[in-house]
Amino acid sequence: MDDEVQASAASQARADGAGPEAMPRLFRGLSGRLLWLTVIFVMLAEILIFVPSVAGMRMNWLRDRLDTAAAAGIVIDGLQPAELPRAVQDDTLLATGTKVIALRKDGTSRLLAATDLPPQVDAQYDLADTPMLASMRDALETLFFGGGKVMRVFGPIGDSDMMIELVMTDDALRKEMLKYSKMMFLLSLLISLITAVLIFVAINRMMIMPIRRLTRSMQMFSEQPEDPSRVFAADRSRGELAVAGRHLTVMQQELQRTLKQQKNLVDLGLAVSKINHDMRNILASAQLMSDRLTDVEDPMVRSFAPKLLRTIDRAVGYTSEVLAYGQASEAAPRRRRIRLAELCQEVRDILAIDPEAGIEFLDQIPADVEIDCDSEQIFRVIHNLCRNAFQALATFNPEDSAMGRRITVAAHRVGSVVSITIDDTGPGMPRKARENLFSAFRGSARSGGTGLGLVIARELVLAHGGTIGLVEKPGPGTQFRIEIPDRPVSLDDYRARA
Repeated sequence: MDDEVQASAASQARADGAGPEAMPRLFRGLSGRLLWLTVIFVMLAEILIFVPSVAGMRMNWLRDRLDTAAAAGIVIDGLQPAELPRAVQDDTLLATGTKVIALRKDGTSRLLAATDLPPQVDAQYDLADTPMLASMRDALETLFFGGGKVMRVFGPIGDSDMMIELVMTDDALRKEMLKYSKMMFLLSLLISLITAVLIFVAINRMMIMPIRRLTRSMQMFSEQPEDPSRVFAADRSRGELAVAGRHLTVMQQELQRTLKQQKNLVDLGLAVSKINHDMRNILASAQLMSDRLTDVEDPMVRSFAPKLLRTIDRAVGYTSEVLAYGQASEAAPRRRRIRLAELCQEVRDILAIDPEAGIEFLDQIPADVEIDCDSEQIFRVIHNLCRNAFQALATFNPEDSAMGRRITVAAHRVGSVVSITIDDTGPGMPRKARENLFSAFRGSARSGGTGLGLVIARELVLAHGGTIGLVEKPGPGTQFRIEIPDRPVSLDDYRARA
């Protein structure tokens, strides 16, 4: 039946579009985005490197032309006062790729070779003193807007005081810069692709694959959380994802235990409801028969009959509340002011501690202390705690404690809050019970206990807007403190009472 319900729920979830979402493909998920981002970022880095690189290439090209012209100029200068033939000048200009070659020496400038003198010069460049930023700016200008422009380039010859000067067009320079840019682009693209693939493989191995494994485990676990084989098997490495995997394993194991406990609670609630239904009928019959005890003339019977009737009435009330609890939760407190000492006396009577048991019950509640509460619910709280203390003391060897075996119930009022203390001199609560103090089936201090008493007590106290907690004490035993505040009084109620 459970399998059919789960299958129906799963199919309904898929029909509603709430089923597990499929994992994205490898290149469309996080790893694919990392791959393209790596390519883009490497290309951006290459662009930042390309600008000074192409500027350096341009400067080297111009220096090569200047050095070639300088070598030719020195040779031509050594032939003075003879003049070079026109054919030799043309060959020299063709070899250097220039239109004009001039040599400046001893403060005078001499034209060594010239042809087709341009009407104007568009730009001038001094290779001896060119800042880096200016060089990059000139390189970009030549690369994007060059072609057909005339430029004048000059610089020193070695360490001498002679200067060589060239006039040429930038067509050949721009052509070499375009070839260099194309080569740099292809090289950058290749480097970025290789880097991206290496990063892609490394990221997939170190991060994407573990994340996908975690995601698949969560999807599989969500489909059948009660299956122990669906729990994530974490490794023992030290990475962040390995730590997350171990936390996921612990969380899934805790969730499985919680689901198992809830299933046990559901089964237990169904069984208790069935038993409780029949028990209520039996108690109702016992109530009818106990009513006749009031007609018996025996003084002993007359003294115990009211207590017996109240006990049976309280048991009938409990059975009704248990049936209601299976459908909702505890009923809201029906609060009124009562004397706490009388309520504690009823708890003492119900416990019926045998004087020969050697367990002392001390009632230290002043007679004038009143508490604003639901008497039945607070009775259950105090009775549960006192019964736990009695059961702990009943199995406790009195010789192990110099204080004997004693249960003490005390209370006092501070302003609008009543503080109730239930203390015993028993062996105290074990560590496991302290860690799971108000957890059903886990917070019991004795073998075979369910821990439901403390869970019920805490729920009832919280319904009153109060608190309940375990108090650390220097001596042996266990001490609980309950604090119940009065209900706030509206101004109209106060005026009506006044």
